Parts: sequence; structure tokens; C-alpha cells
Amino acid sequence: MSAKADGRPAQRAAEKCIPLLDCIRAPRWSYPDRKENRQKMGFWKHVKEEFEVIRERDPAIKSPWEVLLYPSFRVMISYRKAHRQYLRGHYFRARRISQKAARKTGIEIHPGAVIGKGFFIDHGSGVIIGETAIIGDNVTLYQGVTLGGTGKETGKRHPTLCDNVMVSAGAKIIGSFTIGENSKIGAGSVVLEEVPPNCTVVGVPGRIVKRDNIKVPRSDMDQIHLPDPVMEDITILQHENSALCNRIIDLEKELRELKNKNGK
Repeated sequence: MSAKADGRPAQRAAEKCIPLLDCIRAPRWSYPDRKENRQKMGFWKHVKEEFEVIRERDPAIKSPWEVLLYPSFRVMISYRKAHRQYLRGHYFRARRISQKAARKTGIEIHPGAVIGKGFFIDHGSGVIIGETAIIGDNVTLYQGVTLGGTGKETGKRHPTLCDNVMVSAGAKIIGSFTIGENSKIGAGSVVLEEVPPNCTVVGVPGRIVKRDNIKVPRSDMDQIHLPDPVMEDITILQHENSALCNRIIDLEKELRELKNKNGK
């Protein structure tokens, strides 16, 4: 019996052509019912976000292609993959992805950490982010920053960083508390307690220095011109000491004048 008379081979051939025609009419990733295609769209969305964040915040970038070489770009792509695996309960697979990224970039982000949009790590070497850390939108970290826990306590044991927080190089934030939005953590600071919004923290241990409740804009990446409460205290003591010395000199002068008068 011929294929034309039977009709079934021709029908099967037509069925094979239907997906091909669909693919020609629309890209494969445009299917809303395909889970793997939705994941691809999410992946490229994250790639675009990371690209824009790095171009916005790093003045050293000269070419868009340089973004592909940034440790922050590479580690965040790996983090997004690892975080998805972590949420599905594939903990070993998630840790494997994160540890591989840590070896390549020097940035260790636990796949259980929750990170918002616009997150940027400048330079990045030595950055550590713990499992229960929560990071809001538009947060910037510099090299050597640690978002760590305390001891072997369970549950929420790492800090929460609200939106628009900047943590400068070498700063350590240890414990389960919140860093308020629009706050700055100075380089080398060790923060052990909660920080209200719109504040600057400097020193070891970290001391809060309010700036008249004026919000720190997201584009303000100044790590140098920060208040130094220790230096301010030393300056006040120096002024008071100078005033006391001058007063003693005046008293000695008055005493000599009295002695001269009595002597006459």
C-alpha cells in the first residue's frame, strides 16, 4: 500500500513538521509553557542587570566587554544558579556551584543568601557572605567585606542590609541585625550592633555617626570623606589641653606680678 493511499505516514510527517513551523514563527524561548525557556529568559535578564550595574558604578570601565571579566559579574551569575538549586533542596549541587565560583573569583557567597537587584561587589577579593544574610536592592560591597555570623547559633545568624547600603573595604559586619537603608560602613570598621537608616559607621568597634538624617544618594561612592569620631574626640582634648596650658601661663604671670608688688 502506498504512503499516499494509507495516509498515516503522511500524517506523521505533518505532525513532525508542526514544531518546526512553530519554531520558525516564534523563537524557542518565547514559549510560556516551557520551564527551561523561562529559566533561560531569567538568566539573560540577570546578565543584563549585572552588566548595567557594573557600568553604572565603576568609573574604571572603558569598554562594555570588560564587564565579562569582572569577578562580581561572574560570581553573581553563578550565585543565581546556585540559589535556584538551593531553593529546590539540591544543597550539594548548590554548594558545588558556589565553591567553584569562589575558587575562580575569590568571592564566597553562600547559595542560601538572599540578594536583591542592583548588587555590586567592586574588586571583590576576600568577600564572604553567609547563609542567612539578606541584602536589599542597590547595595555595594568592596573587597575584604565579611557578612558573618556569631558562633554556632542556628536560625538567622547573619546581618540584613537594607536598600542603598555601602560597605567599604575590609569592613566586618558580624551578627544577626539590620543595617538601615542609605547607610555607609567605613573601611576597616567592625560592626556588632544594629545601625539605623541614613547613618555612617566608622571605627573598631563601629560607632554610629549621624549626618543630620540626610539620605546618602545611591551614586555617592565616597569612601574617604567620612566622619571620624575618635579623631574628633582627640581634637577636642587637644583644644582643652591648650586652653588649660594658656590659663596656667596666665596665672603664673599674675602670680609673679603679685610677688613683685609685694616685694616693693
